[in-house]
Amino acid sequence: MEKIKNIFIVCGEPSGDLMAGNLIEAIKKTDPQIKVSGVGGVHLAKTCDDLFYDIKELSVMGLFDALKKLPKFLKLKKLILDRISLDKPQAIIFVDFSGFNLRLAKSINNRIPAIYYVSPQVWASRKGRIKLIKKFISKMIVLFKFEEEFYKKHGIDAAYAGHPLVDLVKPLIEKQEFIDNFRLLPVNKTVALLPGSRKQEIKYILPAMLKAAQLIKDKITQVQFIIAKAPNLNTEIYQKECKKFALDLKIIDGLTSDCLDMADASIVCSGTATLEAAIIGKPFVVVYKTSLLNYILYRPQIKIPYIGMVNIVAGKKIVPEFIQFKASAKNISSSIIDLLLGPKQANLMKQNLQTLKANLGSSGASGRAARLILEFLKN
Repeated sequence: MEKIKNIFIVCGEPSGDLMAGNLIEAIKKTDPQIKVSGVGGVHLAKTCDDLFYDIKELSVMGLFDALKKLPKFLKLKKLILDRISLDKPQAIIFVDFSGFNLRLAKSINNRIPAIYYVSPQVWASRKGRIKLIKKFISKMIVLFKFEEEFYKKHGIDAAYAGHPLVDLVKPLIEKQEFIDNFRLLPVNKTVALLPGSRKQEIKYILPAMLKAAQLIKDKITQVQFIIAKAPNLNTEIYQKECKKFALDLKIIDGLTSDCLDMADASIVCSGTATLEAAIIGKPFVVVYKTSLLNYILYRPQIKIPYIGMVNIVAGKKIVPEFIQFKASAKNISSSIIDLLLGPKQANLMKQNLQTLKANLGSSGASGRAARLILEFLKN
């Protein structure tokens, strides 16, 4: 194939944007002449040449949220297809965001090589999507070793790169500076709340976390709470819920790793944040809630025993999960209190998390993914 000059990339959520930004940075380190355009957020904007659509309002949670935004998705799909026809990129990279990206891949219909980075979780639910992947995706670059084995078993060209979070997850400031900046009390236990990166997640999950925080405070008087705010959301969304509780809450923007590192225990929304928490290595629990209708629609599709990536990768429950009806303040608070007051339980979890972190691969995953993509395109 001729020298790669132009690549298009599409991601749709903050976690995918972070990984896409680092992937493109690694691609450009290997070959600075490659021009990259596409759809993404703040991280991709720093590394690609032309970010022609910002993903700020694209994140969805459940079927009904997706249906409300359907006109926006259809318009974006047409914009991308028109842009591809105009720019004639030599390849397209899809990053996560499978509901949109797989439909887009089908419309592109193999006119250009299609690479998928950050696999759709077809091994967990909606396995029928494997047929789409086999037909319309040229190469899968996966984050977990078991995913490579899964795709190869289905006759799909897949390569394991490791997880980029191993490099990305680390505190940004010194712990004492963090304490001073946010006026925390070193003698108090610290509990971090990570309610997600979508508006709908904050709506359903943050109230449950705050109710649990109230029960923790009733049991342990010397405790403080910090909320890791997603940079893509407005502070007012958090403040609206926090005002309902008589708690001293610190809302901290853009310092998720620092919040997890500062905490003695954390309450974490299911998703990429559970792997961030695992890499930091402090005890935590996984929580997830959605609307009743979304839960009824999606729960039967999940064919594996766990929802938290940390437990899926471990192949066993090393972190407690509180999903939908089990995500009560009583259940969540009881588990956190046990971790705060029971050193044996907390230490066992820390040991399991260390083992898990080793299974995420060595550092340099973004660079390996970049090399795999460029080697594939040049062959």
